[in-house]
Amino acid sequence: MTTGVPTPTHPARPRRSRLRTFLPLGVAVWLVLEIWLLTLVAHATSGFTVFLLLVAGFVLGAVVIKRAGRRAFRNLGETLQQAQSGVTPSGEGGRGNGLMMLGGLLLMIPGLISDAIGLLLLVPPVQKGLSRYTQRAFERGMGLAAPGTVGDAFQQARIHRPDGKVVQGEVIRDEDRGAPGGHYPPLNG
Repeated sequence: MTTGVPTPTHPARPRRSRLRTFLPLGVAVWLVLEIWLLTLVAHATSGFTVFLLLVAGFVLGAVVIKRAGRRAFRNLGETLQQAQSGVTPSGEGGRGNGLMMLGGLLLMIPGLISDAIGLLLLVPPVQKGLSRYTQRAFERGMGLAAPGTVGDAFQQARIHRPDGKVVQGEVIRDEDRGAPGGHYPPLNG
């Protein structure tokens, strides 16, 4: 039985972002390169040397993360003390902690490429340059965003239907509708 409306041959799926498309491929290529590099080093030296490199990277990464965490908590305590004493805290206290922790995490991940990137993130000029770059990119992205408050962002609602379509809507409060006492007008008009 037909109704005159053509039925789609395939359901409409939302388009995948580039990140979701290429991230698994990038991770797979990175893992293959890490394994290949470790086998090259193992053939050139010995398996025990590779094991020692991996253990040293793990221990160094743990030390870096611990140190960055202690520094972050110390900066948090100083900021809270300044706020309690009435002094406006400066925003310079936590510079570099996130990148130090990321560098430590990369050191803890087994592999020589991740170790090299992790060590690079521990160099202060690299940290400053990378933090400036990310701050500018964040400010550019915020400049492209629609004006409004953070609360406005949470007023958006999305309904996911079973067929995969997304219906966007907006939350309307009773006081916005002007309905007295929270009663809704009749639906049949």
